[in-house]
Amino acid sequence: MCAVPVIIPAIDLKDGKCVRLKQGRMEDDTVFSDDPVAMAERWVLEGARRLHLVDLNGAFDGVPVHKQVVQDIAKAFPNLPIQLGGGVRTMRTIEEYIVAGLTYIIIGTKAVEDPDFVAEACREFAGHIIVGIDAKDGMVATHGWANVTDTKATELAKRFADVGVSSIVYTDINRDGMMQGVNVEQTVNLAREGGLPVIASGGVTDMKDIELLKPYGDCIEGIITGRAIYEGTLDLNAAQRYLDLK
Repeated sequence: MCAVPVIIPAIDLKDGKCVRLKQGRMEDDTVFSDDPVAMAERWVLEGARRLHLVDLNGAFDGVPVHKQVVQDIAKAFPNLPIQLGGGVRTMRTIEEYIVAGLTYIIIGTKAVEDPDFVAEACREFAGHIIVGIDAKDGMVATHGWANVTDTKATELAKRFADVGVSSIVYTDINRDGMMQGVNVEQTVNLAREGGLPVIASGGVTDMKDIELLKPYGDCIEGIITGRAIYEGTLDLNAAQRYLDLK
């Protein structure tokens, strides 16, 4: 497991633009840029060691919608680890994204509906598969967070502990985009019970959240941040330098 978490800027794609949603509501979006590649470059110049891309339209439609934009970002930064989620439902989609240069593919809805698909993907693309677990009040949500299931997030994580998943991206929907602070307790609990490194997501607001997560470097691999860096309440470079300190 990683001893030093990395700050991972989020680039959420909707209708070709870089946006942020509140609690996953497509109708409640804020547009930050109409040039996702330029936005990616901004975060790379500020010291990002990894990028988190989300095809929001793809998450709702069930098929990739922003494939060209994703490919353009991967081509612009060939040596940067990039992870992507949203609309990943087939092995062919995973293969196309990896061929395009992405490092990690996040399987979300499909992981809930067909856990065997995750195991197959891990066999076919070893080291490249992440499971995305989005939860509301501890229960897993799917289809772009539109449907809340009766499956506990911790139980879902346990299913994938031994199939070759690289890590879990855990998002607390209630806090996502709301600038109310990260849910440290649930995030760490998921990592401890699930037995996999976790990338924290949802609610990261400022350095206080980074300070709260830093002690858990044994199980927290990364920290995704979106609105905080876009609105300037968190300095990406300063946050990463803080995490790098022993």
